[in-house]
Amino acid sequence: MANPSLKACFDAKKFVVAPGIFDMISAKVADGMGFDCLYVTGFGTVASGLGVADAGIATYTEMVERVGRFARMSKTPVIADADTGYGGLLNVHHTVKGYEAAGVSGIQLEDQEVPKKCGHTPGRRVIPAEDMVLKIKVAAEARTDPNFLIVARTDARTGLGLEEAIRRGRMYGDAGADVVFIESPESEAEMVQIGRSIDKPLLANNVEGGRTPILSKARLAEIGYDIAIYPAVGFLAAAAALERAYAHLKEHGDSNGLPANESYGFGPICELMGFPEVWEFEKRWAQPGESGAGKE
Repeated sequence: MANPSLKACFDAKKFVVAPGIFDMISAKVADGMGFDCLYVTGFGTVASGLGVADAGIATYTEMVERVGRFARMSKTPVIADADTGYGGLLNVHHTVKGYEAAGVSGIQLEDQEVPKKCGHTPGRRVIPAEDMVLKIKVAAEARTDPNFLIVARTDARTGLGLEEAIRRGRMYGDAGADVVFIESPESEAEMVQIGRSIDKPLLANNVEGGRTPILSKARLAEIGYDIAIYPAVGFLAAAAALERAYAHLKEHGDSNGLPANESYGFGPICELMGFPEVWEFEKRWAQPGESGAGKE
């Protein structure tokens, strides 16, 4: 079942900031920080799970299993990237059913051709708007929980221009999308125009180093946006931290001397992963003669 608190945020006009999660460590860290929503980034999830580019390589089966784990192990509502719905209309139907059953609170579907590409990279092409309208109608019909949200993304801006992207955004909202996502506008002025032109909750995609300027939460709300996702902030930070730690190890031959703020700490990571509950369980069920179970 979808978490109703996410839809309640939109109904109450509460601006939502959603960090990108890409593996269970990132999910657990973000889940404990009080966000209203977590966003399963396709780029990061594919990169961390398969080690390849976000270019339509991951399958529905691979993704639904991972997003389901994120949702089951998080208290926070989760919106999950589902690319193009992994095919045609029947695929979209099964994708929505599968994501909803997996426990996510929202699904993101986009109008790219198959295979898709990351939204801030070149070479993206989109399907006819009318074909995407049918996908959204199928998605809306397939869901059973009214709290399960459909996020409709268009990648038309880069190849076909802003006016076409706005036209598609309106069409997708009219077709049944709960949230409209105009991918990669290229200036604040364009974002203002989008906010004035579409009467649906709007999503801003904030990618560090991407095509779109990153505006403050207050400014986004002022110009008509309702949710900001930060899909890359986690995995970019993680990759940089890993590179620094591994470089230190390569240079010095050990981990001594790493700055304290470069390490999460072994104790905190054990707590984050639930080891105290494991140790308490083992203590309660220890057999005669056993001591200190689970703390070797």
